[in-house]
Parts: sequence; structure tokens; C-alpha cells
Amino acid sequence: MSQISAKDVKDLRDTTGVGMMDCKKALEETGGDMQKAIEYLRKKGAALAAKRAEKEAREGMVAIRLADDRKSGVILELNCETDFVARGDVFTGFANALASLALQSGAVSPEALLDLSLGEDFGGEKVEDAMTTMTGKLGEKLELKRLVFCEAPDGVVESYVHPGSQLGTLVQLVTDKPEESRELAKDLAMQVAASAPIVVDRSEVPAGYIEKEMEIYRQQALGQGKPEQFVDKIVTGRLEKYYQEVVLIEQVFIKDSNAKVADVLIDFRKKHQAQVDVKGFVRYQLGE
Repeated sequence: MSQISAKDVKDLRDTTGVGMMDCKKALEETGGDMQKAIEYLRKKGAALAAKRAEKEAREGMVAIRLADDRKSGVILELNCETDFVARGDVFTGFANALASLALQSGAVSPEALLDLSLGEDFGGEKVEDAMTTMTGKLGEKLELKRLVFCEAPDGVVESYVHPGSQLGTLVQLVTDKPEESRELAKDLAMQVAASAPIVVDRSEVPAGYIEKEMEIYRQQALGQGKPEQFVDKIVTGRLEKYYQEVVLIEQVFIKDSNAKVADVLIDFRKKHQAQVDVKGFVRYQLGE
């Protein structure tokens, strides 16, 4: 067997990112042939991925990328098994590379992204194959859980990522003054992160949610011995409070407790002589 040089081991590590001992073993197994060693490590990664398929990937990060003109953005959740790996440069670099590729390509789903090819930094592999390679490199199962691509030709997209990258949001505004609206959009992205609304407007709350809440409030009121004739009024009052919790424009604004988000939008329209409305938002919290 030919002697494996330290330089060859280092070169293979630089190419694959796999640990020194694994690189040395790969070169020994393949007689020092660099290309065969790379293939050996890829197969090892696939074997490890198969072995870890039953493991649960609950840690990870939320990655966001925005176009420079703020006319589009992407948010995705990439999962791994442990917080230790999730905080490492290799994992976070890979997650951000996936977000960049999704933005550049306009991929609208995890399935669409898995079928695309990454750049030379990742050997030009398809994302699906790169996930397997990463499993070999990190020793953990990886899963691309969810992804949303957002376009705003008639407005602006802004984002917020909470420190630790376990919570992230995208907000899309429709406006005739996108530049002036960017700061407002950032504030609303932070609002969505902090207050976790489920819809923009109360008309969007699913009927099933409302029925369920009303039944809970009715049973609570009756259980507290409230007279039947007052129960409907109590239920209506509690439903209003529910709307203020889950409807974005009815929430108390996080930067001013005396104002609702709707008031902030009205003030912005007056101040800038602008049209502006919240078209939609996405909120990803790790592991939801």
C-alpha cells in the first residue's frame, strides 16, 4: 500500500470538509486516489444517512435571504439532530447557501429546491445529494422541513431573524412607495415575531377556529355560573379579545402600547401620502 502523505489528507479534508481520520482512511482504502477517496466518503455519507433515517431532526435553524431590491425573499427551516451541530459554521453555512439558491432560483417548495444544483463550494452537487454529503460530514440526519418564496412586484418584502436563528419572519407590503415603506415593513416583521399573529385581517380567521373559541368561552361562562342571558354577551367580548391577539392589524403595536398596528398603517399613509397594506407574512419558529 502506498504511503499516504499528510498533504493528501489535508487536500481531501479541504475538498470535502470531512475529519482528518476519515480522510486518511478513505485514501488508504482507495490506494491514495483522490477522486475515488471523494466517492468513498460520499458513499459513507449515504450509508450514514440511511442509518440515521429513523432519528429525529428537531434542532436546526431558520434561514432568510432577501433580494437587494427587496422585491423578493425566501425563508426556510433546515433541521439537524443536535443544537451543537445547529450552531456550527458548517451547518449554518449550508443553510444560508440553500436560502441563497432558493432566492436566486425562485424555488417555491423544499421539493423544488432539492432538485437544484449548488455552486462549486459544494462540489456542484444537487441539493438532495449535498444533504447526504452533509450527513456524512456532520454525522447527523438533515431535513429541509419547509420553505416559502415571496415576491412583491407591487411593494416590498422585509424580514426579521431573532438572535439564535430559531425564529424568523417575512412580511410583504403592497405599496406605491416601497423605499419609504421598508422601515415600516421591518417593524412589522418584528411585530410578527414577537406577537405571533395567525392572519392579517379578522376576515381571514378560519370559521372553524372561531366556532371552537366561542364554544370554549361559552362553556367557561356557564361553568362559572353566569346567567344564560349574559353568556352571549360574554362570548362576544372574549371573541373580540381573541381577535386582538391573533389578527395582525388589531394587535397592540410593539413599539407603542397606545397604538394598534392598524393605527400605525393609517399614520404612515397620512405622513407619506402613500398607499400601504399588509399583503401577507410568514413566521417560522424552529420545531413547530
